[in-house]
Amino acid sequence: MDKKDRNLTTSHRFSRLFSRKYRKKYKRSDLCNSKEPSEDKYKDEDDCTDDLHDTSSEEESCTSSDMLRVFVGTWNVAGRSPVDSLAVDLDEWLNLKEAADLYVLGFQEIVPLITKTVIGSEDTTEATNWNLLIGQTLNDRHGNPWLTPMVNPMASENYQCDFQERVFVTDAEPDQVIGQPNIQDSSSAYKIIASKKMVGVFLSVWMKSALVKKYCISNVKVSSVACGIMGYLGNKGSVAVSMTIEGTNLCFIAAHLASGEKKGDEGRRNYQVSEIFRRTTFSRMPHDGDRHHPLTILGHDRIFWFGDLNYRLYLEDNLARQLIEEKNWTALQEFDQLKKELEEGGVFEGWKEGNIEFAPTYKYSTFNCNRYSGGFPGKAGEKQRTPAWCDRILWYGEGVKQLSYFRSESKFSDHRPVSALFSTHIELLKLGSPRLILVPSSSIPPMSYCDHTPTATLISMIEGLPT
Repeated sequence: MDKKDRNLTTSHRFSRLFSRKYRKKYKRSDLCNSKEPSEDKYKDEDDCTDDLHDTSSEEESCTSSDMLRVFVGTWNVAGRSPVDSLAVDLDEWLNLKEAADLYVLGFQEIVPLITKTVIGSEDTTEATNWNLLIGQTLNDRHGNPWLTPMVNPMASENYQCDFQERVFVTDAEPDQVIGQPNIQDSSSAYKIIASKKMVGVFLSVWMKSALVKKYCISNVKVSSVACGIMGYLGNKGSVAVSMTIEGTNLCFIAAHLASGEKKGDEGRRNYQVSEIFRRTTFSRMPHDGDRHHPLTILGHDRIFWFGDLNYRLYLEDNLARQLIEEKNWTALQEFDQLKKELEEGGVFEGWKEGNIEFAPTYKYSTFNCNRYSGGFPGKAGEKQRTPAWCDRILWYGEGVKQLSYFRSESKFSDHRPVSALFSTHIELLKLGSPRLILVPSSSIPPMSYCDHTPTATLISMIEGLPT
């Protein structure tokens, strides 16, 4: 075989390998794959990238992976404004003795859910105040003095990465990432990546400054879904952030679902979850070019869903309180509505949650109180509520390992804040070669191209339920 034939054979072999691996990534699409995470996926760093094609040689088109520590937290603050004295509570919640690379913080009810705030124009004052406190807490703790910031929100931004120069550029896009880069300075240990508020639901994403410089961060986009009163008001709903770190797509969803502990209320929560899946979209922008990015929640590699999900207990109040008194969390979880959804393949089919080894987070009697509301003997005018794990953190996708799952003891609200620390793989792209080119998005197979037929439950998430 002459040199020309050998080169042709090598080229065909690589083309088939690349095509097969590229299809595998997108036909999987997370709609059709609910298998356990595969550890083998990350053991071999010689696997060729699914996102880039180097025309020079196989070796130059390969990727390796890095580990990222991701802190995810959720807190229903019951309509209360952040105050300076809350810094101690925030410090304990963020568990700063073990610094994470990425902090993703979801809040519910940062404003009271009254007519004025639900149907009125958005006011970013409370979101700005929370961001200021978060920034101060993160940076002061890590030896970087937090300078007096400007508090006026800047125009929205969409962070993009120049793949050749490996530097960051920004393009203003209305209704995209509502970030506030002017509340930080160049010496900050952590920088805000994205921030978005919808009525009382608020999501804030922060990353180590050193990693912002190290990694290519692109396609930072937001999407909000209001599904409260009449199915379209923002007293309930979600805010989601989509972002790409190197070659890995991540999605974070902060949600506040329907309340209530009557029989059938869990159905309303399930419906809202389906609506959030169906209506959350991350639109393609003109400056995205040929770079692929997920358009829906389930198109991402790693997904984290958290918030006041409001799932309750299938258990009488006195029995629930007895198990809480005994700290028998295992027995109590047998009656947990969300646990049933996860086990029986409901709206969260294929999702995971860490083992709960802490007391229910809702509802406490009053602020500054360690007593659950209601019970016997009851207090005059106090709401009767069976304690429950309303505040939860779930995840979906391969390459994610939960390191901790805990609640904090702040008495600022009638909810206790909940946190989880994860380690997750991100795929590093070997860049810098002038011959490195992006595979056109037109070559990506449609998301319906799957190894097997999706379940009816997941189809309903995408197609939506009848109104």
